[in-house]
Amino acid sequence: MELPVLSVSELNRKIKSLLELEFELVYVEGEISNYHYHQSSGHVYFDLKDERSKIRCAFFRSQQQGMDFKLEDGQKVLVVGSASVYEPRGEYQILVVNVSPKGIGSLLIAFEQLKKRLEAEGLFRLEHKRKLPFLPGRIGVVTSLGGAVIHDITMTLDRRFPNYRLLIRPASVQGDDAKFEISQAIDELNSMRDVDVIILARGGGSLEDLWPFNTEEVARAIYNSRVPVISAIGHEVDYSISDFVADFRAPTPSAAAEIVLPNKSELRAHIHHLYSRLISTIKLKESTSRKHLEAIVSRSVLMRPQMLTAEVKMSIDLTTDRLNEAIKRYVSGYRERYIDLRSRLRNLNPGEVLSRGYSIASRLRDGKIVMDSAEVDLGENVKITLYRGGIVCEVNERE
Repeated sequence: MELPVLSVSELNRKIKSLLELEFELVYVEGEISNYHYHQSSGHVYFDLKDERSKIRCAFFRSQQQGMDFKLEDGQKVLVVGSASVYEPRGEYQILVVNVSPKGIGSLLIAFEQLKKRLEAEGLFRLEHKRKLPFLPGRIGVVTSLGGAVIHDITMTLDRRFPNYRLLIRPASVQGDDAKFEISQAIDELNSMRDVDVIILARGGGSLEDLWPFNTEEVARAIYNSRVPVISAIGHEVDYSISDFVADFRAPTPSAAAEIVLPNKSELRAHIHHLYSRLISTIKLKESTSRKHLEAIVSRSVLMRPQMLTAEVKMSIDLTTDRLNEAIKRYVSGYRERYIDLRSRLRNLNPGEVLSRGYSIASRLRDGKIVMDSAEVDLGENVKITLYRGGIVCEVNERE
């Protein structure tokens, strides 16, 4: 039986079909090497290797949305994709749809990369932090229904402030889908008007277990929350990206419950103390005012009020006498000045001068007073004004 002869392209195509059918979705763990970023297209190409072999990977730009870290050589990662063949070279490869860090070293690198980027954007700034309400009307909690977190929170709240209102929004806190569930839970609690504060809580675990709280999706959900968020992830030594973005970081879920509500008995004792201080202050003020009033009432002037009016009357009389004296001096001064001015005006009055035998000569033609004999001509008529009446004369001679 003669076997069919295939071209190279046909063989590669058949192998590609078989691979894509058999390995439609694969999870492969390995270390990145020969990393290359294509500047114009934005696609990424790298080798995924272990101790004995390697496979080529293609990570297209459209699949890179939501990446929380930057790929680089030496990182240990978990690649999700499909096996295929690049027909022109007959090389089989993985078409990557998702990459997540694997191992503590890679996780720490991804953590630091995302932290540095979000910090540069301002998501950690203090001016964006909101104050926690003193007595929240309703407390929202985002956590898993399994585990001891809810028990720890409710036990603490029961002890501190029994009549609280709690709304638990369940969400996965571990696994690949946890970051989406957590983000959605935060958004839903923000849509409820009576939720005044949100506790984002999870118990302790490894860095891999806590990874959903180190993702960009959760960080931005916290940053965009209108409601203050308390991050209570892991144990005291555990720090996550959520801790840096949140308005307040609690070392444990129980500590978050301690922070979100005051101790009712301590608050009642404080109110009682303030009330006692207020009563004491009022009594002291009353006693001081009473003593002051008694001191005023005991004054002699109030015992004999006529003494007060007698002093006022005497003061009025003294002031009146002083005012009269001042008026007299004022009038006398102006009278003397009046007499002096009147005397001066009288001396300057032409009639007074004429009464002493003087006369005034003026030219008859224009009425100009003659001050100099040269101002009149011979034969010209002049008017002589006397103390009583006047005469008209003809100039016959000038001297």
